[in-house]
Amino acid sequence: MSTTNGSTNGHGSNARYQSDKVRVAIIGTGNCASSFVQGIQYYKDADPKQQVPGLMHVNLGGYHVHDIEFSAAFDIDIDKVGKDLSEAIFSGQNNTLRFADHVPNLGVKVERGMTHDGLGKYLKMKITKAPGPTADIVSILRETKTDVVVSYLPVGSEQATKWYVEQILEAGCGMVNCIPVFIAGTDYWNNRFVKAGLPIIGDDIKSQVGATIVHRTLARLFHERGVKLVKTSQLNVGGNMDFYNMLERERLESKKISKTQAVTSIMGVELPSDDVYIGPSDYVPWLLDRKWAHIRLEGEAYGRAPMSIESKLEVWDSPNSAGVVTDAVRCVKLAMNNGLSGQLDGPSSYLMKSPKNQRPDDEAREAIEEYIAANARDRAPKLAAVKSEPVAK
Repeated sequence: MSTTNGSTNGHGSNARYQSDKVRVAIIGTGNCASSFVQGIQYYKDADPKQQVPGLMHVNLGGYHVHDIEFSAAFDIDIDKVGKDLSEAIFSGQNNTLRFADHVPNLGVKVERGMTHDGLGKYLKMKITKAPGPTADIVSILRETKTDVVVSYLPVGSEQATKWYVEQILEAGCGMVNCIPVFIAGTDYWNNRFVKAGLPIIGDDIKSQVGATIVHRTLARLFHERGVKLVKTSQLNVGGNMDFYNMLERERLESKKISKTQAVTSIMGVELPSDDVYIGPSDYVPWLLDRKWAHIRLEGEAYGRAPMSIESKLEVWDSPNSAGVVTDAVRCVKLAMNNGLSGQLDGPSSYLMKSPKNQRPDDEAREAIEEYIAANARDRAPKLAAVKSEPVAK
């Protein structure tokens, strides 16, 4: 069976997507996955009429948080493979905040994933690969009727990411790419998703109130208030496996590019490369999953009088991204309901550091809200009906 643009995938017709649930598979069951899974349990009874701490949307386009359910999970860690997802998220090197009182057995076994370049020099010192062959990813995604696949691979997993993208395309699923391997923002991969009739949000998750969005906001403030930005830096330290992995500087290149472009693209001035430093800096084990971000901006104000701002942001890193992913998977589901494919521009620009099109955050917020309103669940059957009608001759 074919999608609305005539391509063939593992799901079949568009009507398949118009279901009551958002079926999500996870690649990598580390801290970010732990926070995401905990959050679905924690917010299952959230009141859509209230402003709920930690959520941007309790109900997004007709899907409540409790409409998200987990269909599959993949990892390579011997401490996680074979366990139920509810147990794996608290296993191995995971050290994030436990905020859900109880995560029930989810009936989702963590399957053996593909390694490729996902296990770097430093991670090998902490993580032992599970024995056995890589699971049949495509078959699992199809059999579990997965709608959306979320990639939480380690930074620097260039080949592993591309391998998984091929599996996702073949299985006929949408994707949320949370890491700085550039997929959604590149013409080649975007065209592949368009051809397959599948949506993607990416690249590199932007936390709700993290270092990137704070730095972007301050840089934009300088520009809009007539202060010339002349130098800026952002130094990040943390104690999770993400920071430990990034001690391997060769794996850090795409992360530095993503974080730097996220700020410089909207600050209204082009600075010499030596006057901008944005990136992870070091690993401090006792911080656990907390991150400290030290941000400094130096500028010239009226009469070229110097001014500067210094700020320190302290967050639990993984919960700070989980609320964004909670919105991202529902945005992908709306796209599948309505036969949209390729990079979802509004959601990507608001939720990701490196979308195809960068916008100031106020404009990006307007774009995602317009997207949600235009593709809300109560509109999908009407749109599908229109698309299925024969063209009059």
